[in-house]
Amino acid sequence: MASLPVGPISHFSDLHVKPSSIKYAYGTAGFRTEAKYLDSVLFRVGVIAALRSKRLDGKTIGVMVTASHNPEPDNGVKLVDPRGEMLESSWEAYATSLSNAPTTAAFVQSLEDLVASQKIDLSRPARVIYARDTRPSGPALVAALEDGLKAMGAEARNEGVKTTPILHYLVRCVNTRGTRDDYGEDSEQGYYKKLSNAFIKLLSGKRSSMPLVVDCANGVGYYAAKAMHQYLGSTLEIIPHNTAVDTLGTLNNACGADYVKTSQRLPPSLVPVLQPGQRACSYDGDADRLIYYYLDERSQFHMLDGDKIAALVANFIVELVKGAGLEGQLEVGVVQTAYANGSSTKYLSDRLPVQCVKTGVKNLHHAAERYSVGVYFEANGHGTVLFSPSAMAQLASHQPSTPAQSTCLNHLVNLANLINQTVGDALSDMLLVEVVLAHKGYSGYEWDSTYTDLPNRLVKVVVNDRNLFQTEDAERRLTSPPGLQQKLDELVRKYDGGRSFVRPSGTEDVVRVYAEATLRPQADELAFKVAGLVYDQAGGDPAKKPREFL
Repeated sequence: MASLPVGPISHFSDLHVKPSSIKYAYGTAGFRTEAKYLDSVLFRVGVIAALRSKRLDGKTIGVMVTASHNPEPDNGVKLVDPRGEMLESSWEAYATSLSNAPTTAAFVQSLEDLVASQKIDLSRPARVIYARDTRPSGPALVAALEDGLKAMGAEARNEGVKTTPILHYLVRCVNTRGTRDDYGEDSEQGYYKKLSNAFIKLLSGKRSSMPLVVDCANGVGYYAAKAMHQYLGSTLEIIPHNTAVDTLGTLNNACGADYVKTSQRLPPSLVPVLQPGQRACSYDGDADRLIYYYLDERSQFHMLDGDKIAALVANFIVELVKGAGLEGQLEVGVVQTAYANGSSTKYLSDRLPVQCVKTGVKNLHHAAERYSVGVYFEANGHGTVLFSPSAMAQLASHQPSTPAQSTCLNHLVNLANLINQTVGDALSDMLLVEVVLAHKGYSGYEWDSTYTDLPNRLVKVVVNDRNLFQTEDAERRLTSPPGLQQKLDELVRKYDGGRSFVRPSGTEDVVRVYAEATLRPQADELAFKVAGLVYDQAGGDPAKKPREFL
């Protein structure tokens, strides 16, 4: 029976000492903090990824080094399971525990315990594929990761600089190769070919739209957009902006999906670029989020966020399912979180099943899997569409009775190939939106007019201990601190169309306050009043209370 390679693990572990003052936690986004604190974590993740692969009989595990939409000095790492999905929840706890082992000896003992409890056959091979985004801290952190892989003798494949969604795609392709679930060609070129071929088929006979301005967040999404453009040819003209990938300090700085969503305005660099009537979109730093927007004829900015994308896409898929003669056989559903705008929830609930779940991609993804076709997008622009195995089988076996049904059926099959079903993907989602807009003949204005968002405001409150705040009902209500939810209810009742909720961050000592109301001044006032209540309840220093907290 093979045993743990304690010698190499101990040798490399001593080169990557855990800082005594830092406590790590593996959350929805994996490990994420300032890059300077992550060296030991990356080494240990290399070891964990190898053990995860061995536990799954040599299936390939992915490791992505990224901090997504976070500021450039941050970095992070997350593990990807064999179907391109997020790491299994129980292993998140193991990763957290192993990352916090205070010494090499404690780390090795924790590994021995994990091997025993999980009955890991150490004679099995370990296979890992890894990539990073464009952050300057990436190469050093990848070197630490590689030490962990070397210590375990893993078969490792370095994919270099890639978008997060491409890494997820590659993991699924590697593990399904040669099976009936074969997901595609196991290469970056295979990804571009699969998506572009489906896009070109879906746009056959449709007139090409105005060029699309794409804010690449000065990140890896620029490389992917540039490469994809070569495969699309004249089908879609992309005009990339914020492409200073090699310039220090530019990543996600006053640009990108998170900037647009939180500030609700154009990136300053696009102000002289975007013309009235023209649409644009923003990726985030690792290209797994997408936000659209346009200028109206008065040059006013209008945002089309994840809620708007979900409504656009879900409606289109419902129409195709009906048109293909599959109504009643394929159930299309939408999954949202509490952050979804109240107007979007009402609009969608009038048309198809809608479920609200706790924040976190994993929660949305799992809920979407319960539908034949599950659509999920967070308001922040992260989302995708999942076609269940049974839905794919029905699409393959269904016999259309008319040419019109045949056309709709082909569109559904091509949509399943266009969509990256492993994870939210800014490029794939962008092409999906462009397909729907072309088929519907919509401009940004017409898309926006499907429903009117309630004005809303998101406020961040820094607290000493976020664990004081506990929630229920998909994070829409507080159970702790005692009495605070009652105060929020009394406050919300004073505002027409008012809704507000409070939830602790999963990664930092911050509490997020969301509020919406019929009028913009009311939404702002409600948000800042709730933020004030939260600040006071958390024991904030009155002398340091932000002025805007009412």
